[in-house]
Amino acid sequence: MLLMTKYGGGGAGRHFKQPQEKQTIEENEVYLPNDEIWIYEFDSGLWTMHITDGDMPPSMSGSCGACLNSNLYIFGGYDDKGYSNKLYFMNLQLKSGHYTWKHIKTFKGQPPTARDKLSCWIYKDRLIYFGGYGSRKHNELNDCFDVHDASWEDQLFWGWNNDVHVFDTNTNTWLQPVVKKNAPKARAAHSCAVLGNKGYVFGGRVLHTRMNDLHFINLDTWTWSGGITVNGGKPQGRSWHTLTPVSDDQLFLFGGLSADSVPLSDEWIYSVKTNEWKQFKHLAKDRPRLWHTACLGKESEVLVFGGSKDDLLSLDTGHCNDLLIFQIQPYSLLRLCLDSIGKNASVLENQISLLPKKLLQQAMKRITFWAATKYRQNKKHHYYDEENNNGI
Repeated sequence: MLLMTKYGGGGAGRHFKQPQEKQTIEENEVYLPNDEIWIYEFDSGLWTMHITDGDMPPSMSGSCGACLNSNLYIFGGYDDKGYSNKLYFMNLQLKSGHYTWKHIKTFKGQPPTARDKLSCWIYKDRLIYFGGYGSRKHNELNDCFDVHDASWEDQLFWGWNNDVHVFDTNTNTWLQPVVKKNAPKARAAHSCAVLGNKGYVFGGRVLHTRMNDLHFINLDTWTWSGGITVNGGKPQGRSWHTLTPVSDDQLFLFGGLSADSVPLSDEWIYSVKTNEWKQFKHLAKDRPRLWHTACLGKESEVLVFGGSKDDLLSLDTGHCNDLLIFQIQPYSLLRLCLDSIGKNASVLENQISLLPKKLLQQAMKRITFWAATKYRQNKKHHYYDEENNNGI
């Protein structure tokens, strides 16, 4: 079973219900509850909400989440008290369905300085963090930090990072490897992805610049590639986008915020073999997203959830809680048949029960999926009809 988890969603857990991406109380935006975790079941298309306990991370934005060996790790982030460099984890595979957070307080080595909007590579049971925007004390300043602002009274500095930090989950040890060759410029709100033993990074923001450079670091030797000169055209500069591995040598880029502060909905695929970016045409070209999350499904589809459709720095009419699904490769014959059954369940009602047991279980999940999809579409149309009738 493939699951997609969403930490920090709001609202009640029930059939066809999706996590909210923003709560408003008396017209003020607030951080979402930190005691909820939402799980999306790929086959049935249903969201379920679970209440968590333990050493719960505070409600924050810009935290970095990563799944490794059935554990969900959350590092960093920002709230009204400032930036964080704390690390938490939760086991997602407990059969009891009871989810408990643990704060990793005992560890060896020195963790990264406090920051948000960083990214993570997962390689050999290690969490490898790169970049981000945050704060440092005067004695923590170095060449890996691009100062943006300072409070001389408090001896506190804010800015962008380009350092690499590793957390070994087997030994609970932090280490900062000595990188070789020229590292990318300091940045935040960039994207990272792993192909083989290479950790790729694309774009991100520093000062008023949103970049479109592509780099990789060898995760065995800690050697940076330098900026990769690609063949042909390439995506425009952006931040708050996602980069998802979709095969052994391909990366899928979606959305973000452009250098002109325009929310983007374009989609690109980078091929390591040809060293080329190719724009991918899809049906969601009029549905921009930024600061969203993305993951790979079991049939090479990319699932995008949450984020905003607006430039968050100047306008925010509401975050998104719909799920965008991008089909990168043709579906298997079994998947096509199950979807056909799901879409035509009422017509095939008398025949469905005759399916073999295992196939019947799969068919019932797809029937649920398409029923949930229809429910959400009808609910959305009803909402828009009410807005039009009310003259909104």
